[in-house]
Amino acid sequence: MKKLFFLGLFLSCYFMNAQAYPRFNNDHEIKLNAGLFLITGAVEGSYEYFLGEDTSIGGTVYFNSDATEYNGDFGIGPNFRAYFGYQPRSGFFAEAFGLYYTGEDEVDDPNAFRDNTYSTLALGLGLGNKWATRSEKFTLEIFGGFGRNINPEDFQDTFMYRGGLSIGFRF
Repeated sequence: MKKLFFLGLFLSCYFMNAQAYPRFNNDHEIKLNAGLFLITGAVEGSYEYFLGEDTSIGGTVYFNSDATEYNGDFGIGPNFRAYFGYQPRSGFFAEAFGLYYTGEDEVDDPNAFRDNTYSTLALGLGLGNKWATRSEKFTLEIFGGFGRNINPEDFQDTFMYRGGLSIGFRF
């Protein structure tokens, strides 16, 4: 009987895994900006890779059928996020982002022989909040940010914005 007791105790200790911090196996997250899609019709998708409990890097790409709206008709860029909160990988966050985007200027004079397409690069800062389900599989985030165009010279005095309500899945 003692042998069975010690064997059961040994096996239970083998299968137990007590840690001070939980293991996070879901380091990757893909998101769809549903808020931007509902308001403007633009499709924006994002990817986020968690470096730890409170930092991540990621990228965003979006497409818009109207090149004169929002931030043009195509955009792509990286971001870096830092989370501040009690829950790991969620809560209030601040981000630094870059965005390369293309579009068209609205032309007042249809007889003007000028190319009204542009491509520019912007750098900016943003804030937001992310909520995760208990299983850490699904997320909901709301965010917004402003950036300043740094190229070309015609657009250096203009600002760009990004924002939305994203739904995500971690894997």
